[in-house]
Amino acid sequence: MPYQPLDKDHLTQALRRLGELAVAEGIDLELSLYGGAVFTLVYGSRDSTKDIDALIRPADLGRRLARQVAREQGLPEDWINADVAQFLSEHEAKRPLPAETFGPGIRVTVPTAAYLLALKLRACRPALPGYPGDESDIRFLLGKIKPGSRAEVESLFARFFPHDVLSEQAEEIIDATLAELT
Repeated sequence: MPYQPLDKDHLTQALRRLGELAVAEGIDLELSLYGGAVFTLVYGSRDSTKDIDALIRPADLGRRLARQVAREQGLPEDWINADVAQFLSEHEAKRPLPAETFGPGIRVTVPTAAYLLALKLRACRPALPGYPGDESDIRFLLGKIKPGSRAEVESLFARFFPHDVLSEQAEEIIDATLAELT
């Protein structure tokens, strides 16, 4: 059976199961979500995500439990993908999701809208076959945050990535979106 992307319900179910397994092991997992999972779970701006960009702690035990959830629910073994770690800022801004959403054994955090926007602007990946790129997420977050100018967005970006500059593509998306919002 081909793998189906994770919609909000399946994502919640998988994370609840991960928490149940953590409780059985006598530990609490910490899971920091990024990317598509946040747009699917928190904002509802996507119907689904192919995987979960996340950091899980404790890492070794968390990965082992995630593999068990994958086997039980027909998910790919790497349905929780830690590759996002290389893109994160040392100045992270996160907030917890309500504990009752996932039950005991797991604490889930997500980036603030401003931090997620900075991450998306930094990546600013183009659309490719099978991948929509970052533009729609950037536009969504700009619409949510409603900055007054490109300078305000640049300041927000610099808060998280003080040594980086926005790409020309990111600037074009910002300018076009801000023009549409006014």
